[in-house]
Amino acid sequence: MSADDPKILVSTDWLAAHLKDPDLRILDATTFLPGTGRDARAEYEAAHIPGARFFDIDDISDHRSELPHMAPSPEKFMSRLRAMGVGDGHQVVVYDTHGLFSAARVWWLFRLMGQKDIAVLDGGLPKWQAEGREIEDMPPIVRDRHMTARRQNHLVKDVTQVAAASKLGDHTILDARAAPRFRGEAAEPRPGLRSGHIPGSRSVPYTELLREDGTMKAPDDLRAVFDAAGADLTKPVITTCGSGITAAVINLALARIGHEGGALYDGSWAEWGAFPTVPVATGDA
Repeated sequence: MSADDPKILVSTDWLAAHLKDPDLRILDATTFLPGTGRDARAEYEAAHIPGARFFDIDDISDHRSELPHMAPSPEKFMSRLRAMGVGDGHQVVVYDTHGLFSAARVWWLFRLMGQKDIAVLDGGLPKWQAEGREIEDMPPIVRDRHMTARRQNHLVKDVTQVAAASKLGDHTILDARAAPRFRGEAAEPRPGLRSGHIPGSRSVPYTELLREDGTMKAPDDLRAVFDAAGADLTKPVITTCGSGITAAVINLALARIGHEGGALYDGSWAEWGAFPTVPVATGDA
């Protein structure tokens, strides 16, 4: 598999070579967990890759839900992206300031909306800046572009579907949270949630899919991580995490090794941990 795949993952070298392409659109999809005290939009405005637009994950979400940043309707997605000058025929590259964290969520969201010409920037802004590449603080020039969205319902699961999958064992459920949270040994960052994991799920902390510099591991190394977790990839996969952000890193890794059968549990632990009628397991899987 090529190191650069404009439908999955591209390197900083690839982006630098294509930076002036007229149909390239770059998105900064940085978001921070509650309590960090950091402002993603302010940091974007201070420094971003030339031409990048800011993709606000919390704004481009379903505000009818009490759960955090649930996937928006296709209509809202199209409207927000059109206003950003991103539409049909564009090659999109999305990054974040962590290295590889929330950018994968936006990659998954585009795919959910039927848009496949999107890749995550491997290593994100930290790698780009470490290499001394150009950044700017100027807002991009935005020209309206029509966006078509057709929701791919097979790529997302709700609590009822995940509960059935957990009970029947006909799916492989992979949890991207840190291992102590999976085992129920660490409290959840969001108040009021039980500790533990979905019964039958496997622990694949998203950090284990990354190298120390925030880039994604090579395909063979990714397969080794899934094997070590006991993940049966012959079954359909459902990914989960705290609130549907880092679960998408697993989906990205699955795509990287050629596995296209993964869906994401959008409510994730923010929903499951608060839902009184679903069971919670603790300890190792």
